[in-house]
Amino acid sequence: MDISFETAEITPHVFRVPIDVPVVTSFGEMRDRPALFVQVRSSDGAEGWGEVWCNFPSVGAEHRARLIQSTLAPLCKSRRFDDPSEAFRRLTAATEVLAIQSGEPGPLAQAVAGLDIALWDLVARRARKPLYRMFREEEIGSVPAYASGLNADRPEILALRKHAEGYRRFKLKVGFGQERDVRNLRALREAFGPGTPIMVDANQAWTFEEAVEMSAALAPFGPVWLEEPLRADAPLSDWQRLTRGSPIPVALGENLRGDAAFRQMMESGGISVLQPDIGKWGGFSRCVAIGRRALEHGISLCPHWLGGGIGLMASLHFLAAVGGDGVLEVDSNPNPLRDRFILGFPDITSGNMRVPEGYGLGVAPDLDGLERYRVALPV
Repeated sequence: MDISFETAEITPHVFRVPIDVPVVTSFGEMRDRPALFVQVRSSDGAEGWGEVWCNFPSVGAEHRARLIQSTLAPLCKSRRFDDPSEAFRRLTAATEVLAIQSGEPGPLAQAVAGLDIALWDLVARRARKPLYRMFREEEIGSVPAYASGLNADRPEILALRKHAEGYRRFKLKVGFGQERDVRNLRALREAFGPGTPIMVDANQAWTFEEAVEMSAALAPFGPVWLEEPLRADAPLSDWQRLTRGSPIPVALGENLRGDAAFRQMMESGGISVLQPDIGKWGGFSRCVAIGRRALEHGISLCPHWLGGGIGLMASLHFLAAVGGDGVLEVDSNPNPLRDRFILGFPDITSGNMRVPEGYGLGVAPDLDGLERYRVALPV
């Protein structure tokens, strides 16, 4: 199957939607919901959509959009690639020195990742296949999902609302002090009973000693995993010691970048659950291989995503492409950029999210509806 293409146009679209209740983590707040969608067109008229992770800092979406405009688009325009993976390799190589010089390897990697998603969407649409089937032959009707991002202020209320919408798994934000974290986890257990999968996410909040103490304090409530209890750049030996001693399986991955970092973590025995973020690093071109390697090491693949609906659908196809026993992260906080203004956004039933109908990602932004939320970028 020929999946070569020549890029004709690359357009970043930045949107921001105000929200009434901030999304709170242990390291900061989001007071609006941003999204950076990437639109690509090839010389033969095919189109694809991707999304770049851009939650932080508060100007992150605009900055990454300018990186696409000023740096990545000129490297791609009117050039032919054999496949999206070749484009990923060439863009990464072409920006390596710039990433060092500017001190911005993260934003550049995120911009390349979002563009990679768009290019795979383009070639899958042109091939008339759902995107995940570019990587596997088996048909998948749905993937298991969970409601994420339950904040520290009476999380059981939002969780019960999401349960009514069809969710059967939940993840609680922790890192707000032992008393509050334990109280919130207890409230969720009392609301749903012992059989409901509940995960906890510390967002890198603790020292090693605090992580040991908190894993023991939270363990009686049976969390499925403890996510990012340490800083992502903590010594590998700390991750190994914590995993060996923690009564809760340990998860991380959203803040790893590069094949070597993922390989080292998987081979070290430092984690039980791997959570690559397809819009932060790697796109499909690298994350699918990382996910398959995780399964070979007996590690569950549970993609991270906290953003708009294009990236969420990319995460869904990523999980469907790799398979295994992993679950899809779906932010439970209000975000019209995730569902309301995404054409073809799928339903969730009995804890599973349906794979969208159609080719490629199976979804696209409603640009007309989103126009009032658009952030104008300098020409």
